[in-house]
Amino acid sequence: QVQLVESGGGSVQAGGTLRLSCAAGGFTYSPYCLGWFRQAPGKEREGVAVIYRDGGSTYYADSVKDRFTISQDNAKMYLVMNSLKPEDTAMYYCVASRNNLCTTLRARHFAYWGQGTQVTVSS
Repeated sequence: QVQLVESGGGSVQAGGTLRLSCAAGGFTYSPYCLGWFRQAPGKEREGVAVIYRDGGSTYYADSVKDRFTISQDNAKMYLVMNSLKPEDTAMYYCVASRNNLCTTLRARHFAYWGQGTQVTVSS
């Protein structure tokens, strides 16, 4: 049974830094991509960042490029979020995919989702 368990969310002031972690396990076949999505109240889910497991290529939403960094280490994945803004406030979800379109940051290409961890950025 696939398990994606997020940790590291919390509250921070604008300009601050948070690091999210995701422990991924239970895959029969290794996923092609691991990544992060977020959803703020009243808004659609947004793909934030994805890392391709084979080779480590990374892909980011324009809204977080140059501020967020995704990385992986064996069965764990991380998202370091710098220069946080109030608009980054959302529930952040760890995701995994065996769809080779996973680098497009489209939710429909991700079959596996964690429970989410809340990030709140105050101004």
